[in-house]
Amino acid sequence: MPFIPHTDKDTLEMLAAIGADSIDDLFDEIPAQLRIDHLHGVPEAHNEMEVSRLMRNRAAMDGSPLCFIGAGAYEHHIPAAVWDIATRGEYYSAYTPYQAEASQGTLQTIYEYQTMITGLTGLDVSNASLYDGASALAEAALMAVRVNRRVKTGRVLLAPGVNPVYEQVAAAIAGSQGLSFVRLPRDAATGNVAFDELADDQAPVAVVIQQPSFPGTLEDVDRLTDWAHAQGAAVIGIVNPVSLAILKAPGHWGEQGADIAIGEGQPLGVPLSSGGPYFGFMTCKQKHVRQMPGRIVGRTTDLDGNPGFALTLQAREQHIRRSKATSNICTNQGLMVTAATIYMSLLGFQGLVRVAQKSHENTTRLVDGLVAIDGMERLYAGPYFHEVALQLDRPVAPVLAALAERDILGGYDLSSFASADALMVCATETKTSADIDLTIAAFADVMAGAGRGKV
Repeated sequence: MPFIPHTDKDTLEMLAAIGADSIDDLFDEIPAQLRIDHLHGVPEAHNEMEVSRLMRNRAAMDGSPLCFIGAGAYEHHIPAAVWDIATRGEYYSAYTPYQAEASQGTLQTIYEYQTMITGLTGLDVSNASLYDGASALAEAALMAVRVNRRVKTGRVLLAPGVNPVYEQVAAAIAGSQGLSFVRLPRDAATGNVAFDELADDQAPVAVVIQQPSFPGTLEDVDRLTDWAHAQGAAVIGIVNPVSLAILKAPGHWGEQGADIAIGEGQPLGVPLSSGGPYFGFMTCKQKHVRQMPGRIVGRTTDLDGNPGFALTLQAREQHIRRSKATSNICTNQGLMVTAATIYMSLLGFQGLVRVAQKSHENTTRLVDGLVAIDGMERLYAGPYFHEVALQLDRPVAPVLAALAERDILGGYDLSSFASADALMVCATETKTSADIDLTIAAFADVMAGAGRGKV
């Protein structure tokens, strides 16, 4: 709400109608010792003009640096129409569509979103989204336990390229429910699974494969998926939705395809926004649909034969399944899903292909320029999408700090993940040739201006 419409007279009239003398009377059940008379450290209130100026000044402090970070959150161009439509009142304030007869617009939007996400992932069914990509991994792991009941170990094997933050979140959510997360061996040359070191007696309930991997490599998903299924494990794929415009969909990995696919939907029309809100997506094979958490919207017809939409499956604990619910997930990121649906509708599949191809092209140009600089080389061999890990001959943090002084966010410090002085760079379709040339020159200047170990 842009302003508070009630005058003092309005407030007094409402209090009189309910028999209260003051607003404080509405909170008289709160013990006096728990009340405060004012908020310490909070400045005096500003008027609208002062607040607007303050927020503009704060926003200007962020600046507009060139960003090459990536690492799970990506700067893509968002057509103006996406959020112009998504922030209309009927979308912006829409809530959970409990009453289908009053929520046809919301239900249709979610249904179309589900259709697009299943098309990208090559799987049969999508839910109405989850909180984010990391918590989606936790939900997928718990779902794998329900799907794969014959395996009692609770062991979830992670390919070496799984995002470490996803692992931490999944362990925090699902670790207390008997699941353990174990990394598969890494090949030092490629950064991917070391197949010759795999053991066949681990009895995993699930194997998680991220494609592209966290450091940007492309895993042999067909071989790893078939190996996982041969071990009796369910396969969970973590994917970047934009990459699926040019990479094989998880539903087509190996002979049988992944059982579940998840990921972060932020690249689909959601701005970086200092870390959120984002949304997680989840798809699966039809045979697993009743183990999927969240909600699923279905298309139907009414008694007169007219098309309509309804909540087909609702796995929440307070719905009919109650204690048999698959998850305690209470809502979805509906506004973000609406934006993603509009974004995908505007671009279409060929538009997504162009975004993916241009991102790859820009990353290739950036990396080719950076590896020509003394002290920088590829960390891992092999193909990539739009992120590449580079090894430096010195600590990464001072290099990034020096670039930040030039208004360039030069990448993500991958050192702790790679156990080396490593930097991951990412370029999307938003970068021009001039941006890339400027960044390569800045890297060269910074790397040449200091000896090893300092900048």
